[in-house]
Amino acid sequence: MLTLGNITLAFGGVKALTDVGFNVVPNTITTVIGPNGAGKTSLFNTISGFYKPQAGEIFFEGKNITSTPAPERARLGLARSFQNIALFRGMTVLDNIKLGRHAHLRTNVLDSFFYIGRARREELELRREVEERIIDFLEIDHIRHHPVSALPYGLQKRVEMARALAIRPKILMLDEPVAGMNREETEDMARFILDVRQEWGITVLMVEHDMGMVMDLSDHVVVLNFGQVIADGTPEEVQQNPEVIRAYLGSGDVSDLRQRLRQPVTQ
Repeated sequence: MLTLGNITLAFGGVKALTDVGFNVVPNTITTVIGPNGAGKTSLFNTISGFYKPQAGEIFFEGKNITSTPAPERARLGLARSFQNIALFRGMTVLDNIKLGRHAHLRTNVLDSFFYIGRARREELELRREVEERIIDFLEIDHIRHHPVSALPYGLQKRVEMARALAIRPKILMLDEPVAGMNREETEDMARFILDVRQEWGITVLMVEHDMGMVMDLSDHVVVLNFGQVIADGTPEEVQQNPEVIRAYLGSGDVSDLRQRLRQPVTQ
């Protein structure tokens, strides 16, 4: 569904990514992990179109999108959340989520100004889909009219996921979806991610540091270190990989690594 071929990204003389390549299979959860500074968010920014690589190619459903602008990638079905929450804090939850569909709206400026015909039909259809499907699914009906700025951190992360789902993605990209959450919030988010894949048939690509969650949810794990892929396989294969052990622990103690990978970062 998504193929990265030898992606290289540099900022001046600093290489953020070097020959990064892997595949994302439909209806799976693929997680990119690695130590801080490994290049995970740079990779996400490259896939979603914020950065253009100096070398390599990105294919989405067989189409080369390496030079495709970010808005067009969203229309094709690549939606993402951000490591640092990127919501419009003065707007309500409902309005933030509705903005996710902007890439698909066909209304022109004149239609919107008079709010008749196609503009009105699109608005009603959008609101119905957001309220009856996305808001109910993520269990945020009770806060749909609240301003985002008044919400606790965990709910803001959930609203950002809702906005990404409003794009009607084929691949949902989640950048550290449970960072900063307590155990209860993490378990809720993990459940939503599983349900997105199982009930909606959406492929998930995420970056995450909570290794307990990664190993429980993922079908496929890609490990980055200093901008390079050092491991690529199932969670079980990654746990046994000597390169991963050295990157995380600086030693070869497989049993110690397994214990640490099974322990969630958020306690």
